Formats: sequence, structure tokens, C-alpha cells
Amino acid sequence: MTLDTAELVLKDQFPGLAGDWHYLDTAATAQKPQAVIDATVAAMGRDYATVHRGVYARSADMTLAFEAARRRTAQFMNAHEDEIVFTRGATEAINLVAQTWGVENLKAGDRILVSMLEHHSNIVPWQLLQARTGVAIDVCPLDAEGRIDLQAAERILTSAHKLVALAHVSNVLGSVLHVEHAARLAHAVGAKLLIDGCQAAPRLALDMAAFGCDFYAFSAHKLYGPTGIGVLWARKDILDGMPPWQGGGAMIDKVTFEKTTFAPAPQRFEAGTPNIVEAIGMAAAMDWLSGVGLDRAEKHERDLAVLLRSELRKRNDVTLFGPDDSLGIVSFALDGVHPHDLGTILDEEGVAIRAGHHCAQPLMEHLGVPATARASFGLYSDESDIDALLKGIERTRRIFG
Repeated sequence: MTLDTAELVLKDQFPGLAGDWHYLDTAATAQKPQAVIDATVAAMGRDYATVHRGVYARSADMTLAFEAARRRTAQFMNAHEDEIVFTRGATEAINLVAQTWGVENLKAGDRILVSMLEHHSNIVPWQLLQARTGVAIDVCPLDAEGRIDLQAAERILTSAHKLVALAHVSNVLGSVLHVEHAARLAHAVGAKLLIDGCQAAPRLALDMAAFGCDFYAFSAHKLYGPTGIGVLWARKDILDGMPPWQGGGAMIDKVTFEKTTFAPAPQRFEAGTPNIVEAIGMAAAMDWLSGVGLDRAEKHERDLAVLLRSELRKRNDVTLFGPDDSLGIVSFALDGVHPHDLGTILDEEGVAIRAGHHCAQPLMEHLGVPATARASFGLYSDESDIDALLKGIERTRRIFG
């Protein structure tokens, strides 16, 4: 199989990919294009000032830029800007929901449904809530190809379920959830639906109006933006009913020693000086990604995953995990070689993959392995990365016999 990648020769836009280095760990964090680097440098240097407080011109300009980043994020998600909460990342966004909406609305006797393939960040916050409130947690199984089994979810869900929390795209298997179907199932029993969109946001067009979910979370650093910032989207009526999580500046209306009143959402959930530079960098990443085209991103990364799976399937010493149409992520095991050893030898060959449990230990137990090797693609990936990976695997095989 040969891919037509002429339109997506983008590596020269990424300083982090200079030299003969093959980066196949985009699912962990994406490299940054020069456009994003330039935007963050300007925001940190030439344009820098605080936001929401200063009466001087540069502070006002920076405030406008910061809130423009919120509007850009809403546009990126087909949502409204007053539904966008800036967080430190998807992990904080999910914890925010657990410790505000969850504490306020869930109690002993209520149930939460998650799936077998969830990242720890969509498991542990609910376990912390369970310890605090007594809510029960159920686990939805996967189908034979590694997708969340929504037919099983329909059988599991009852009126006791108040929340369903699922990954849009698995960070291990690359399998894609039909969000609209999951939303219908959740709402049929009166539950809310939270979606972990970390792996979807860089690869799929987001549409909060069409998805039908109630919460959606993702991190900027996986969609070619900076670390330290992410997004929680929630329907406005839900946000308005959620209490503050952290207290401090910027999230208040009025403070006295007798009583404090709070700002409306989303500012109510953004205590303290926000991640100003990072928000502007995230907006620049959304501009860059939208300029390339999310439809092209999806096709490009699917095609690379199909090609790699096809090449690995030719070997009799490789076990593949996940569906054949995985979205930009290929997890596998090389017989007789621990993924950490494979990753170390590949590094010597100038190939960077992820090796381990990928913050999905329950899924590893389900797959019957302690860890997997994972190659994940970005818009800058091409066939040369696959060739280098295959060459490194062959060298590893020779070393281990």
C-alpha cells in the first residue's frame, strides 16, 4: 500500500522533528508547529500582561486576546463561548465535573457507567467520588474488535445510572465511539454523558450541537498546542447549576468576611490568574489544525494506521490490538520481547514509540498483557516513519532471536 501524502508534507513546520528522528508518540503529546510556537512566544514576550484586572492598554489587549481564545475554542467545538471552561487539561476537567456536579448530584444508590478501555483520568476521579458519596461504578465491556459495546451498555443501564463517562477515541486501541448513540442511551435512562475527547480533538471534527453529550473534555497539547491548558465544555444549564470548585481571584462577584458571591459560569470555575499564554497558544493550534483540515487529518492518520497494521500483520511474531480501522493509533506486542525493551532499541534507531500500560491498566488486564508497544501518528507523520519502525522491529528480532 502506498499513500498519497504529497499534500501533507508538514514536517518542516515542526522544529521538534528536525533531523532523522521518527516521532510515533503523538497520542501522548503532539509536536508543535512553528505557528503555535510563534504565537506563544509573542504572548509571553511582546504582548504579555495580566488579564481581567489591568486598566492599562496592554492588559486590555491581552484580555481581548484571552477571551478571543475562548471564542475560538467554542467555534472549534461548535458550541457557545459561555459553555467553555479553561482548565489545566482533560484530567482537571474531569475532576472538576466529579468534584462539583458529581458531589452536588450523586449519592449512595446512584450509579456511574464507564468502559473497559478508559484512561485512568476517566476512572480514578469517579473512584474518588465513590469514596466520598457511595456512588457505584459499573464497567461496560468491549466488543471483539475493541470498541465500547453499546449494545451491552444498553443492557446495563438502568434508572439508577446518573452518569455515563466514555472515551471518544481509545488512547490504546484507536477505536472510535459513536457519541450520538451513547448520548441517546444515556439520556433514555435520565443519565448525563461525559466524553473524554483527548484523542478525538486532533483527529475528528467536534460538534457539541450534534453529539448530544453533556460534558466534553480535552487537552491542548494533544492537538498541537501547549501543555498546561485544556477545555471542559458543558451545557450552559448544567454549568449554571454547578458550585465552584476552587476559590480565589477572578471567580468572585463580591467578597466580604460574612459572605462571598461568585461570578457566573464559566468564570466561576477559573480561580486565580489563568493560563493566559497557553490559551492563546491553544487558539493558534486550533487555527493551524483547522487550516490543514480535520477531515484530512482523520483520513491521513487512518491511512497510516491501516498501512502499519497491514505491514505488521505480515509478521508471525506480532499480536495486534484494536480494530482494523483504528484512528491513528496502533498497539501491538512483539513475541518474546517486552515493550520497554522494544522501545529502547527503537530509540537507538531514532524511532520514538510509547511502551507501557498507557494509563489504562484495566484494559491491559483485559487484553492479557502487562503492556503494549504503541505507535501513534500525527499530521506530520509519513511512510518513512513506518519504514523506520519496521526496520527497528527487525533489528530487535535479530537481537532477541
